[in-house]
Amino acid sequence: MTAPVVEQLQQDMKQAMRNKDKTRLSVIRSVRGAMQNEAIGLGRELSEEEALTVLNRELKQRRESLQEFDKADRSDLVEKMNGEILVLQDYLPEQLSEQEVRDMVAQTVKETGASSKADMGTVMGAVMPKVKGRADGTLVRKIVQEQLQ
Repeated sequence: MTAPVVEQLQQDMKQAMRNKDKTRLSVIRSVRGAMQNEAIGLGRELSEEEALTVLNRELKQRRESLQEFDKADRSDLVEKMNGEILVLQDYLPEQLSEQEVRDMVAQTVKETGASSKADMGTVMGAVMPKVKGRADGTLVRKIVQEQLQ
């Protein structure tokens, strides 16, 4: 059975073709290609969680590109990346607020008994599955570092 996000991408790709929405079509094709490569590597269809992992990876790549284009003062490419990021965000679960992430991290720190920066790996290992696909790993890492100081 195909993951719901994969099915949604297929339907939206057809709609983007009909609407001649080049940005959306390009992003969807790129993501579907990345998902196809992942599925080939695994030798089976992707689960919903695996599909979301690919989406998050694609989003992260575009955010990194956005920063580089911004540093290089390439406003044309910054605008393009922002458009692609918006398309990708349509397919991800609703993101947690910073306060929700802070609460989860605080709870995880209590659960693991972490008390210093040496425990960072333990806390990150416990909190990331809880926020998978719903929070940026960079934000989570920053909050964990703050909590363990």
